Amino acid sequence: MADATPSGSSAAQGSPGATTIRARTPYWDNSRAIAIVLVVVGHAIQPLNSMLELSYATYLVIYAFHMPAFALLAGYFSRAEPGAKQLGRIVTDLLVPYLVLQTVWTLIRFAAGEGSTFDPASPSWTLWFLLALAVFRMVLPVIARLRTPLLITVALSVGVGYFDSIDTTFSLSRTFGLLPFFTLGWWLADRGVIDRLRWLELDRFDPRVLVTRAVAATAFGAAAVVALVGNDFFGTIGAGRILFYADDYAALGLTEWWAGIVRLLVIGIGVALTLSLLALVPRTATPITWIGTHTMYVYLLHTFPLYALRQSDLTGVGAPAWLWFIGLLVGSVLLTLLLSSKPVRFVTRPIVEPRVGWLLARER
Repeated sequence: MADATPSGSSAAQGSPGATTIRARTPYWDNSRAIAIVLVVVGHAIQPLNSMLELSYATYLVIYAFHMPAFALLAGYFSRAEPGAKQLGRIVTDLLVPYLVLQTVWTLIRFAAGEGSTFDPASPSWTLWFLLALAVFRMVLPVIARLRTPLLITVALSVGVGYFDSIDTTFSLSRTFGLLPFFTLGWWLADRGVIDRLRWLELDRFDPRVLVTRAVAATAFGAAAVVALVGNDFFGTIGAGRILFYADDYAALGLTEWWAGIVRLLVIGIGVALTLSLLALVPRTATPITWIGTHTMYVYLLHTFPLYALRQSDLTGVGAPAWLWFIGLLVGSVLLTLLLSSKPVRFVTRPIVEPRVGWLLARER
């Protein structure tokens, strides 16, 4: 998105929600590129989940960390200092694109016979994350003043699940749910953790790098095995919905007092897999690095062709489910490349990155 969202074409080093202008580092663009491919894959294979265990297992592993990863990256490149410029960018980079895309989706649903009501309080598909980023950016100055920001935001994430009044209206439930990841990203940058570890400077054959990556690969391997072995169990308990951070515990069938422990476990898994992803990401320029500078376009546009595919009910038809699975994996990568391309960005810029600076008064 752009320097204010899942990362765009500016010189900012951000992911969704970032405003800090820095020289681009391939490592972070590689991270965003991999994360956005996983977003597309997760959405593409979802219709296969009831047909193929491998698809559902892959889906669960992806959903355990892909949006937490984007939230963490957004936090890492966000500034805690309040100011008119930062607040103005929330309007121009997040809220205006949200309203534009929400309008587009309203028209699409009308054309598909699904109703025509424009409801800005009910984000369409992936648009919820733009609202979440806007809230993250607005509350960060307050979070930064807390003595224990990580502990408090985790408590908020766990606590909101007990209240059915905090729901997906304006994506509040998911915003609170993912807030610890955004806070963790900001905290890592604020404390200079990556710099102190010299992670980006270490040689790839350094023992610390090799051991860290071995542990990270093991974490993903373990997650994959658990997802495959426990496929039926996870399907029974609705694990996919639990990983959304959207529903209150009672709606998920978790009516016991200890339901919050499930959210705490999900947060822990999300942190572990997100850090594992960052450990495995190449730190030098790769053939996919350029994708990481345009993930805003992929994030906001990939849902349109996938919506058309879902509406067609073709997924899983005419070929074995495993063949569809492979095809959708390859198709997701190709779709990511297409939506990142310069021609697509040129055509869709007015709706993805509308030039609306005229909305803001000049700084005094």
